[in-house]
Amino acid sequence: MVKVHRELLATAGGGSAAMLDTPFGFQANADDLTDKIGEYFRDSVGVDIAVATWRRRDEPVAVLERTLALLGRASWVFAGPGSPSYALRQWADTPMPAALAEIVRRGGSLVMGSAAAVTVGSASLPVYEIYKVGDEARWLPGLDLLGTLTGISAAVIPHYDNREGGRHDTRYCYMGEQRLLELEEMLPADVGILGVDEHTAVVIDVESGAVDIMGAGGLTLRYRDRQTVIPAGGSTGLDHVAAALRGESAVPGGATPAPPRESIATPATASTGLRADAEARREAFRAALVAGDAERALEETLGLEQDIHSWSADTLQSDDIDVARAILRAMLVDLATAARTGLRDEREVIGPFVDLLLEARQRARDTKDFGSSDALRDGLIALGIEVRDTPDGVTWERSTP
Repeated sequence: MVKVHRELLATAGGGSAAMLDTPFGFQANADDLTDKIGEYFRDSVGVDIAVATWRRRDEPVAVLERTLALLGRASWVFAGPGSPSYALRQWADTPMPAALAEIVRRGGSLVMGSAAAVTVGSASLPVYEIYKVGDEARWLPGLDLLGTLTGISAAVIPHYDNREGGRHDTRYCYMGEQRLLELEEMLPADVGILGVDEHTAVVIDVESGAVDIMGAGGLTLRYRDRQTVIPAGGSTGLDHVAAALRGESAVPGGATPAPPRESIATPATASTGLRADAEARREAFRAALVAGDAERALEETLGLEQDIHSWSADTLQSDDIDVARAILRAMLVDLATAARTGLRDEREVIGPFVDLLLEARQRARDTKDFGSSDALRDGLIALGIEVRDTPDGVTWERSTP
């Protein structure tokens, strides 16, 4: 999926890239998984991703707000392997679903794979509980991000063509055909199954309604005994997908190669009213922080608080106030961070000292004094400086607090 990730990142805009650690947050090796995912994107895809930590919904409020602020700045966000039911318990009835939807609405890319993909439908499959624990076949209420953003009602099943069970049927995300038929009977009449093969991406451009299939496998649109398969390289539209998921029609042009487009990420939707005011103040706030103008940054924060107060007197039939409040919370988080680290770029402050220590480490390596070299490296790591030896030389980054 390297090519797919690179294309989505290239078209996602100028914001940051982040990885949400919730789906595997319960695992004892969660830190190792975070590191491995980060290494994959850094070494294979060529991008450093920030970690958006939300392992439990009862984390300290400051931790959760920092994560929401990070997602509010990101133009590309990934969530992947783990447990769908665990992720749902941590995300449901919190600001997280709205934050994820907002990434797409403002023109970013939301990449949900494996366990995280299961959560985006109106019904979600408790995979571990059924396959590993032996629970009876059932569905959980999903986040319905797919419905929120596209109007499509579906249960999303990744790993649709899984064959690792050999003679044991592990298709349909380890459910097998018999269980899948049983599960289908439990779905509401207007909900179909959207099946995504392994090593496959279904890229939905919400603004244009285009749906492209990329990667090694295909997309299966299934409604009880009817199904349509669109192979990799094929494309269709959201209206046809919705019709197929309701069992009303097959998807035309399933084998038609996807037409080239300048962008497969979702274009931003025009903002009006309070949302537009909040977004304008956020941009002015960020510019003030970059310029080191704390007073102006504070003025924008207080101004947004006053805007929200004024608009709350009206009856809004939209989520503008919720979006504005989320932006305000993110601005407060950034102010708190600035109070701790200062408004200057941290690399400007600590860079000369780090470079001096790296020069001393290189001299120790040149004289084969590896004990001193390792001690300097370990000391930098203890201070939160990640040192990387690359073919082009030594680089360093400040570890995420």
